[in-house]
Amino acid sequence: MNAVFAPPFLFKELRKNHAKSHFRGVKPRFVGCKMEATSGADDLVSGELVSVAHALSLPAESYGNDPDIEMAWAMRAMQHAEVYYKLISSVDPQFLKLTKVDDQIYSEFRENFEKLRIDVLDPEELKSESAKEKWRPFCLKFNGIVEDFNYGTLLRLNCSQGYTEENTIFAPRIQFFAIEIARNREGYNKAVYATVQDKEEKGANNGGDKGADSGGEEKGANQEGEKEKTSKGGEKEK
Repeated sequence: MNAVFAPPFLFKELRKNHAKSHFRGVKPRFVGCKMEATSGADDLVSGELVSVAHALSLPAESYGNDPDIEMAWAMRAMQHAEVYYKLISSVDPQFLKLTKVDDQIYSEFRENFEKLRIDVLDPEELKSESAKEKWRPFCLKFNGIVEDFNYGTLLRLNCSQGYTEENTIFAPRIQFFAIEIARNREGYNKAVYATVQDKEEKGANNGGDKGADSGGEEKGANQEGEKEKTSKGGEKEK
């Protein structure tokens, strides 16, 4: 498995988020790596991360700012982000199914957040106290329906861009699913897919052009060689 290195900004976000739950009365959990659409996602969780699984399940107040735990969370967060970004880059997002209850999540989301702009998210619409009050009942509806519904997960603000420091925030897993399912169904994530496919197509075409040029040069060289042989043969006959 390729090593996954967590950028420093993740630790800053973890320290801001891991000591408090997005929901009252619900134990905070962090950074799951499973998605229904990616059967290979579990393979991305290394042995080192499995060994700290028990620690990751403990409530926030029991570990403080343990750097090893923060590193494990950050690595798992990045792994999840990499899996998802590769997914929407290689498959038309409109055909993706992220959970077994995508229809329910999308229906409830748009019923409660009909006018929420999702192509470019405003963090205040997710993180402010008034926003949390509105999100809390929506999220709690999926407690027991969506596995690990309140795991912390990386969410992109601008759906046309990747997971950079400026474009990434932590969000509960159900919030990630709600927004990304809507982005997929409403066509916003197609920008990522189209960009990646265009780059791959251009790369393939450039490779073909180089191959054609090489073949032309080789053919020309062969023709010159044949002419030279013919000329020498003619001289000998004389």
